[in-house]
Amino acid sequence: MAGPNKDIKFPIENYDRLCFLKNIVKNPNIIIGDYTYYDDFDNVENFEKNVKYLFDFIGDKLVIGKFCMIASDVNFIMNGANHLTNAITSYPFAIFGKGWEKAMDGKSYPKKGDINIGNDVWIGYNATIMAGVTIGDGAIIATNSTVVKDVEPYSIVGGNPAIEIKKRFSEDIIEKLLELKWWDWEIEKITKNVQSLTSNDITKIIE
Repeated sequence: MAGPNKDIKFPIENYDRLCFLKNIVKNPNIIIGDYTYYDDFDNVENFEKNVKYLFDFIGDKLVIGKFCMIASDVNFIMNGANHLTNAITSYPFAIFGKGWEKAMDGKSYPKKGDINIGNDVWIGYNATIMAGVTIGDGAIIATNSTVVKDVEPYSIVGGNPAIEIKKRFSEDIIEKLLELKWWDWEIEKITKNVQSLTSNDITKIIE
């Protein structure tokens, strides 16, 4: 066998609250890698509801890599939530029209960029990821965290705003793991090596 079918919605038999996310998402501006899963206490369809302020006319994207683990109630705050911060007021007059439609002529709302999440990233329950953030491969985001800046690969962050708690491994091992890119292996090779991948003896997989 070569692991579960990456193209099915529900990889655990008789359990519909965990899905392979790419097979659930419909919005083309949400791009999900193979085997990334989302677990929801109520309904996996909630995922897209939790990607907030993702408007077609802005064109930003949420990009999530392979083999990520996303817990229930994780929220992604996209650029459509942004208001002016360096003007006298941050109030969005233009959206209401009725004589206010020209309020933003020659101006634009802040755009911080896409949200990019690497591979093998674990995002804990009720975490919030803000627009423009990049989360590196192998990172862990603690429950209830609010991530407002980039997260280094293989680091653990937590809090509001989230700060680095520690690195998962030494810098030397992190460098080797980033070179290894196990998530890009053929699934047959991953399957053959699952015992080593889940071991705390990292030498078994990086030598």
